[in-house]
Amino acid sequence: MELLLNVSKNLPGTLGAQIRSRIRDAVRDGSLRAGTPVPSTRELARQLGVSRKVVVDAYAQLTAEGYLVTRQGAQPRIAAGPFPDAAAAPPAAAAGRPVRFDFRPARPDVSSFPRAAWARCLRDALAEINIDDLGYGDPFGVDAMRDGLADHLGRVRGVVADRDRIVVTGGYLHGLGLIGRALAARGARRIACEDPGGTDEARIVARSGLEAVRVPVDDLGLRVDLLAAAEVDAVILTPAHQHPTGVVLAPERRTALIALLRATGAIAIEDDYDAEYRYDRPAVGALQGLDPAHVVYAGTVSKVLAPALRLGWMVLPPALVEPVRSQCDHGGARIEQLAFAHFLRRGELDRHLRRMRVRYRRRRDALVAALAESLPSGRVCGIAAGLHVTVELPDHVDEAAVAAAARGRGIALATMGDYASGGGRPPTLILGYSQMTEARLRAGVRELATIVRLTPPSRPVAGGFPGAGTATSPAVPGRRGSGRS
Repeated sequence: MELLLNVSKNLPGTLGAQIRSRIRDAVRDGSLRAGTPVPSTRELARQLGVSRKVVVDAYAQLTAEGYLVTRQGAQPRIAAGPFPDAAAAPPAAAAGRPVRFDFRPARPDVSSFPRAAWARCLRDALAEINIDDLGYGDPFGVDAMRDGLADHLGRVRGVVADRDRIVVTGGYLHGLGLIGRALAARGARRIACEDPGGTDEARIVARSGLEAVRVPVDDLGLRVDLLAAAEVDAVILTPAHQHPTGVVLAPERRTALIALLRATGAIAIEDDYDAEYRYDRPAVGALQGLDPAHVVYAGTVSKVLAPALRLGWMVLPPALVEPVRSQCDHGGARIEQLAFAHFLRRGELDRHLRRMRVRYRRRRDALVAALAESLPSGRVCGIAAGLHVTVELPDHVDEAAVAAAARGRGIALATMGDYASGGGRPPTLILGYSQMTEARLRAGVRELATIVRLTPPSRPVAGGFPGAGTATSPAVPGRRGSGRS
């Protein structure tokens, strides 16, 4: 154990006085915090090149002053204080209200992470890793993982890929930053984002030196007809399951988008964030399979395994391979990439997805049934897929007030206002169901329904009480105004 102290016979004061002064100052300015262990007297004397007696005497004085806690046979530690002239510590963050019902969307059930299978793959990766892979290696990632991804994505998503066009990233947003900087270096100026859509994309686009343009989404997906007028160099979209509305990009709009990309030379960035979860229909193939030369395919393990793995990937058009490579650093954690290659090759990902589809479908069914029973005025929109449902409420409901009241009662959720840039849309709740059991989901919906009924309306309601009855002609997603992670 080391301790940074600057003492010298050439400095004012005795060596013991210097030791005492340096430790006092470090405690007062916060660099030595309460409970921090410090070297033993023998070890500190060795480090400083002084007599042990000098350190013993200094420690004894600091203990008497209340700066140190010393006990026979125990490691000396910084005392808890308080110290009269210590620097004021920053105020502790107020403890947040505990979450009783967690309806936050886009979060997997990490309690179901396949720890044993991952541990086996990680152990085998460590046993088999060669000298080259322990070095920096290819910044695009470990060959074994990229080969495994090319096979897996071609089989389950219809993605056209090979190793040389796949870059392993630290997650979706990391990959988006690489793409944004590569496009900016090629002269791009504007990138379109879905509206409503995730808020992180615009931030990453701006950090890349590009302008983010919001393009509306309706019940058929992205308004491709408005995309052309926006004069953008790229578009970020979630065609398989739009986030957050839950709609699928209609076939005719897929065709129109591909035609537009080919005519203008623009690039689409396909965020395929939860396409593995379909509960009442076969999965739609990736947009990238229709035109690999103009579509970047983005995927990640964050929704299927756990965000903590920080593993994602981008399948690049040939023209973007070298521009993206020029933006790369030394790449990500290579041992984990080898472990994921084992995980893919052994079929562990397929097995995990089969288990989770069954679990998530039961939870979604329980949530939808609870909404029908306790909140019949709400309308579930979008397809049966992913990890959340979108629930439109009657026009008179005050969306922001419901969200605030829910937070006050320990209910975590999202609303359409968290994703849309403007008004002119019905009040809408975004409810995730992946993190609670069926019983908890039913209990949470009952309490949420009570909040909706008791929250004052945003405008007077003609007849009845807020939240009663069935919503009349709720607006389609396309009326959410002009205007994921």
